[in-house]
Amino acid sequence: MTDDSTPLAAHDAPLRTEVRHDEARNRYTLWIDEDAVGLVDYVVTPHEVRFTHTEVDPRRRHQGLAGILIEHVLDDWRANSSLTVVPQCPFVERWIDDHTEYQDLLTRGR
Repeated sequence: MTDDSTPLAAHDAPLRTEVRHDEARNRYTLWIDEDAVGLVDYVVTPHEVRFTHTEVDPRRRHQGLAGILIEHVLDDWRANSSLTVVPQCPFVERWIDDHTEYQDLLTRGR
């Protein structure tokens, strides 16, 4: 995944955000500067990737960080896998529902 500098609000200075993929743990983490602030867990089957859990540090909620993380995660799967995405996590499901450009991930490979 690539680094991305993203301002969290108009009055905030841009912070350095980075999404890291830990394939051994089936987890993506979102980092701001040197702090891990969010994660997405997943399970891979022969035909699907199931996103099971999304979490953001309670002190960092309501800043759009979970959406930033999910967008990076789905972009990574789109670019590097042909597996169907199954959003078991309610947040991932709602995010995909709200972003129609990602809905094709739900049916590919079927």
